[in-house]
Amino acid sequence: MLLLAHISDLHLDGSERSLVRAGNVMDHLRGLPRPVDALLVTGDIADNGAEGEYEAAARLLAAPFPVLTCPGNHDIRAAYRKALTGEPAADGPINRRHRVGGLEVLMCDSTIPGRDEGLLDEETLAWLGGALDELGDTPAVIALHHPPVPLHHPLPDSMRLQRESALADLLGRHPNVLAVLAGHAHTAAAATFAGRPVLVAPGVTWTLRLPWESEHLADLDAPPGLAFHALDDAWNIVTHYRVVR
Repeated sequence: MLLLAHISDLHLDGSERSLVRAGNVMDHLRGLPRPVDALLVTGDIADNGAEGEYEAAARLLAAPFPVLTCPGNHDIRAAYRKALTGEPAADGPINRRHRVGGLEVLMCDSTIPGRDEGLLDEETLAWLGGALDELGDTPAVIALHHPPVPLHHPLPDSMRLQRESALADLLGRHPNVLAVLAGHAHTAAAATFAGRPVLVAPGVTWTLRLPWESEHLADLDAPPGLAFHALDDAWNIVTHYRVVR
């Protein structure tokens, strides 16, 4: 079995609250009796995009297992790139591919600088298409910040992935993609898109209340959440959601 942990939306802002919540999640993952094969962090790592926030993130996310990240709409590419990847500051999309066991993990930049909604721009689509072409039948997952589906809440639905048909076209040509993993919504969710599961990680910083639960948007007292994606030898994927108290 291959085991991926998946968290999102840490929104580190220098406050003790944000550092403690993210730290508790990482302590939980480091203390598991069976280590995960990798941790995926799908964006909004920082709240303001300040370099110091990413320096704190680098310390928090240090782990004995691979930690794979992509940016979200609160992240600033130049500061993210400098502090988390060790590369010179630059403003282009941050797309990375990683091999975890026999699985290819494609971490995609769905951000539009200065905007909250998402988009896989032409550079990212070309990178993603090229990577998938190279993989052939190798199983893969695509991870990005913005879900490509409506979640039936006016907040995330007002700033979800735009022109999602381009992603659907890629999925239609590459049956080896097992799932799309996302964050952004601050609520654990599962849906389908282009015949694949979309698995949305809950938020670390706060939890979104759904319209039928409350008129108040954010539950600040809900514990941080995370997802575990377990993949068997036939590459079937099962997701379990947990909270960290």
